[in-house]
Amino acid sequence: QVQLVESGGGLVQPGGSLRLSCAASGRIFSINAMGWYRQAPGKQRELVATITSGGRTNYADSVKGRFTISRDNAKNTVYLQMNSLKPEDTAVYYCNVDRVLTTSRRYEYDYWGQGTQVTVSS
Repeated sequence: QVQLVESGGGLVQPGGSLRLSCAASGRIFSINAMGWYRQAPGKQRELVATITSGGRTNYADSVKGRFTISRDNAKNTVYLQMNSLKPEDTAVYYCNVDRVLTTSRRYEYDYWGQGTQVTVSS
């Protein structure tokens, strides 16, 4: 009923920047927390950053100071600005919504996007 679509991934050289977007669609009235996770080949999925409906943010230590998460509640969209990218940032990045209040005033939980590839290489 709720769909998440990521975009903005690609190939960049070390030190470069990318901006990821994730748009939620469906019968959405409001969204609680949103976040970005990533998974490299052979590795477990890990948290990158989260942001609450009130704008409070949380970052993994490995990206703190380089990445910035933000959201536009009117567009039901979350962004991840990635600067000073390193080869270690190479992964598939996934958008997550922890809880949605639908237009039927019903809560739905734990939606994931399909993922977008980020590759950092010279």
